[in-house]
Amino acid sequence: MHHLTRLTTTLAAAGALVLTAPTGAYATAVGSAPVRTFEYSVGGMTMKIPTGCMFTHIIRGSGRNITYQNAGVDCAFVAALSSGFCNWRIDFTYTDTDNRTYRTSRGKTHSECKIDPMRSNSPQKLRRYGKACAHLFVNGVRRVSQCHHITK
Repeated sequence: MHHLTRLTTTLAAAGALVLTAPTGAYATAVGSAPVRTFEYSVGGMTMKIPTGCMFTHIIRGSGRNITYQNAGVDCAFVAALSSGFCNWRIDFTYTDTDNRTYRTSRGKTHSECKIDPMRSNSPQKLRRYGKACAHLFVNGVRRVSQCHHITK
């Protein structure tokens, strides 16, 4: 039931947003990006992520203060039946208005396979305005990113 509620919320948010364009984050921002189909190898086995997964990034805060940040994957249809994402991690990066990354919060690499990887980050006081991004890595390869502009 938890996955159904989370999936419904994600799909509703995605329907209201432009999926790949960064959005302004004055108080709260939610954005989703589709996870493209890909294959990778784990222990000699080929794993396939089919179409039907969305990577969602949520930020709450004001100005350069981020009070809550979370990113994760939700899959539907055939993708929800796959073995999931193995050797995954989620990183959060912060860039200035010149697109220079000045901080990275690297997530732990999880060796287990999960259909719904998710990570929350601690509150942040950003040094500069720019972008806050979440990135999903699978087997060491960045597979999808979603960003929000942090502006005055």
